[in-house]
Amino acid sequence: MAIESIVNFYPCKDIEETTEFYLKVIGLTLFQDQGKARIFDSGYGYLGFCQYDHGMLATQTCISFNLKDQKEVDDYYAKFKELNVDGLIPPKMHDQFDVYSFFMRDPNGYQIEFQKIKK
Repeated sequence: MAIESIVNFYPCKDIEETTEFYLKVIGLTLFQDQGKARIFDSGYGYLGFCQYDHGMLATQTCISFNLKDQKEVDDYYAKFKELNVDGLIPPKMHDQFDVYSFFMRDPNGYQIEFQKIKK
């Protein structure tokens, strides 16, 4: 027996708006459309969103995308700044975690991080 892959699901307010954000802004590909649930492929893992009837969102959530180097972090930041993405915070070194990253928000208010782990 072996685990083949993993998908982390997050509740969302609007599956269509969330889908458009992760496809067109972040640049992920749609792996599977399950109606009110969608799974996106980053190339290294899966990320799922589901529009639940209760309408509640997860709290204190951070979705981190790992990049190959600091320049790539800066390049993604420039792209999202040009697109006027919500809640964009400039990249910096976070010595406590030995990570260079920036943060922004998705349409659900979830914190998104693009990072290069220095180790």
